[in-house]
Amino acid sequence: MPTPDRPDPAEDRHLREACGMLDRSERGKLALSGPDAKAFLHGQVSQDVTALVPGHGSYAALLTNKGKMLADLRILDADAELLIDTERPGLQELFNTLWRFRLGHDVELHRRTLERGLLSLIGPRADAVLADLGATPPGPAEHDHHLGTLAGVEVRIIRTDAGVDLLAEAAAVPDLTAALGAGGATPVSETAAECLRIESGRPRYGTDLDDTVIPQEAGLNDRAVSFTKGCYVGQETVARLFYRGKPNRELRGLKASAPLTPGLELRAAGRVVATVTSAADSPRFGPIGLGFVRREAPVGARLEADGDIIAEVVELPFR
Repeated sequence: MPTPDRPDPAEDRHLREACGMLDRSERGKLALSGPDAKAFLHGQVSQDVTALVPGHGSYAALLTNKGKMLADLRILDADAELLIDTERPGLQELFNTLWRFRLGHDVELHRRTLERGLLSLIGPRADAVLADLGATPPGPAEHDHHLGTLAGVEVRIIRTDAGVDLLAEAAAVPDLTAALGAGGATPVSETAAECLRIESGRPRYGTDLDDTVIPQEAGLNDRAVSFTKGCYVGQETVARLFYRGKPNRELRGLKASAPLTPGLELRAAGRVVATVTSAADSPRFGPIGLGFVRREAPVGARLEADGDIIAEVVELPFR
């Protein structure tokens, strides 16, 4: 597998100092409507959905009965319906699960992946770009959202950890992109955005997360799991690990002497103790990565890989 490219310096600067723009319309999108929508989804995922109120949202996981992740999802309470988006690798499993278990509930499941586009504004000036174009930024909490108008287009404006997402009709994305570009948002590459994500320590489904991962292993309990809600698939394993155990591995940062590649195995005393899941060549930190590291290799441990690569285990986010 090829080593990661270093982000373009100008793009990296826009993401850190101004406002970068990335089209993420490929994300899977669904909606649930009907009187039972909240109660139904509440029983399928790890987060407390019934506690949501319009204009707010949450992050959740869809789990196997052994507590392993089939998908992760953002849930937005849009009053008349729940809006759901997910990484594309988890979309089919999520759709199949909701479709299969909807029977007996007064709920309708809607496909929206092709009908809706999604643009991400990333950087400290994301709100300013919106305001300059006459749109109101969302509230400060992640997943806060509201309907607004931008360049004559109705958009749902959503707070993210790195800026703002804009959800709109797919046909309107070119006009939105042009208006945002004229307003100061600079298009950036996936490479630049991925580097920022890795530096922040945020795992991505299909890259760092899959059906072998329990949320606690990836440090997702605070974001994705409610320990006060009722039953859901996978709850027993998730709760037992949280209250009584400690995972054998955890998602960590890796600072390396040379570029890393996803899938690369790292060793301590000749034994494999870590596997790289994401990698970047950071302008700030040099070669870095995310990976699941066994607990016998604590923060500060120096691990080795083929090719004389040395990687130090570090806390997330990178500093």
